[in-house]
Amino acid sequence: MTNNSDWRLIPPLEASGRVQMAIDRWLLEQHQRGLHPPALRFYTWSPPAISLGYHQHRLPASWQHLAAAGAVDLVRRPTGGRGVLHQGDLTYMVVTSGLSGSRIQAYQEICEFLIQGWRSLGLELHYGSAGRGYIHNPNCFGTATGADLVLADNSKLIGSAQMRRGNTILQHGSMRLSPDATLFEQVFGEAVTPVKLPINQRGEALVSTVVEALTVAARDCFGVEMAVQPFSESEWHEILAQPELEIPSPNQVLQNLALQNQDGQC
Repeated sequence: MTNNSDWRLIPPLEASGRVQMAIDRWLLEQHQRGLHPPALRFYTWSPPAISLGYHQHRLPASWQHLAAAGAVDLVRRPTGGRGVLHQGDLTYMVVTSGLSGSRIQAYQEICEFLIQGWRSLGLELHYGSAGRGYIHNPNCFGTATGADLVLADNSKLIGSAQMRRGNTILQHGSMRLSPDATLFEQVFGEAVTPVKLPINQRGEALVSTVVEALTVAARDCFGVEMAVQPFSESEWHEILAQPELEIPSPNQVLQNLALQNQDGQC
């Protein structure tokens, strides 16, 4: 990992998916250009959103209908992976550089702070392993890969995705805290697995407790100092000036569904 021992800790932020993804892409670009130190941040999504992996172009037509009805936003991530419903979850983001080894080794080096942080809260996590249906499942939390963290019953608590630009890595991931069962079933057509956390808190209190524990774990795991620094007015101007990543149109979705029917994929 980078030799820079001073990281920027950006205060937790609730915002739309478009804004959150613009921030992550801006931090990646700035760090790659040597204009920004490594960074850690945590955030939540408002309104609820489905984030699509960068290469995910086959998605259910029902997602477009939900978006048109105002139930969710659709937004594209700069990272790979499958669709994630962001409602009642907490997202983490790390931008850093200098990690050696394979892609999965980089995942696991970054994810160590998640394991240690949740352990301090009384929850043991381990890495998942992708099932045969992963590539055809539009739901990120429907399967677990070696980059994801699961509970003792193998249900996924944290799904992560990564993007590399040269020596620079952006990794972010969603932690399921209190998902809405009705919305989850509307999006994925299946019941959500209840999340059993060893913390008797809900809402903002729960988010604050988790953020504090994970921040301490990141500082210890990475051996760095965290300097809290909100975005300046000029930084916000640069962030919000970025174009939004393209989302498939309803016609594209229907065309993709037709192709899926032809090749037997779902």
